[in-house]
Amino acid sequence: MSWLKFRQMLEYTVFQSLLFIVKCLPVQASVDMAKGLAWMMVHLVPRKLSRYGVARENLKVAFGDRVSDAEADLIIYGMWLHLFRMVCEMAQLPRRFRLSGCSEILEFERRDDCVRTLCSGRPVLFLGGHFGNWEISVNTFGHFGFPMGVVARHLDNPYLHRWFQEFRESTGNSLILKHGAGSELSEIMQRGGMASLLCDQDAGRSGVFVDFFGRPASTFKSIALLALQYNALVVVGGAYRLPESAQKNCRWVRFSLATQDIIDPLNFQGANGINELTQQFTTSLETLIRKAPEQYFWVHRRWKTSPDVRRKRREAA
Repeated sequence: MSWLKFRQMLEYTVFQSLLFIVKCLPVQASVDMAKGLAWMMVHLVPRKLSRYGVARENLKVAFGDRVSDAEADLIIYGMWLHLFRMVCEMAQLPRRFRLSGCSEILEFERRDDCVRTLCSGRPVLFLGGHFGNWEISVNTFGHFGFPMGVVARHLDNPYLHRWFQEFRESTGNSLILKHGAGSELSEIMQRGGMASLLCDQDAGRSGVFVDFFGRPASTFKSIALLALQYNALVVVGGAYRLPESAQKNCRWVRFSLATQDIIDPLNFQGANGINELTQQFTTSLETLIRKAPEQYFWVHRRWKTSPDVRRKRREAA
């Protein structure tokens, strides 16, 4: 057995052990554990390792002086608490979430608009971001009989990858590997199907720059191209955890499954349609994040690529 395979098996064994512990914990105990881990990330883990500087800079870009240092630290703590709670929720999801009891767990924002979109006969692109519990969103649509292709990257550990694939496909969805996803997405759009992907990833020098929290962010143009080419409706939304005041008497956790925006590519047929459509869904995601900013992954380098880099590259050519 090679060292790599041994290490991967060890990682998977540790993962399954932790998964078993979290599954056995009462709900409140898992919340308390998440709070303890979040406190450790903020107060004990060196800030370089916890990427505190990245999160603080991103919050400064997004909110400027409207957020004080103390408020920013609370958001960062809330971010880690959210991420640890999300891991626990993923472990508990198969046992806790059933279609028959979804009304106890979910509140729907613009439910009727979303259902009309799903039943329109046109292909649909569901766009979310590193916000809320994105696994709840795709799991819910699968439960309701609206399976979709879910775009995700291939994990380096094959044992972990297989677990996450089975988890995501357990309600009828199908996993689409991010690398080379274009052909599969095109096939889904051609047959009038549905697909889900994140729209807040840095696209590097080749992306289209649109405003995100008031600062240009490189965004993949392939989303707008797909929507325009296949006349696909674009739904921007996500599932975010409701505040503690809404969690009383709940046997698990309550979320808001929000449809923030429904975008019709027929309204973006001009020469600048790709940029305008990309700006529209990016602005919609920003609006959604503002509802619960502590549930956004602020250590994600959304503004990694500067528009100046592309300009200098053109000048050099």
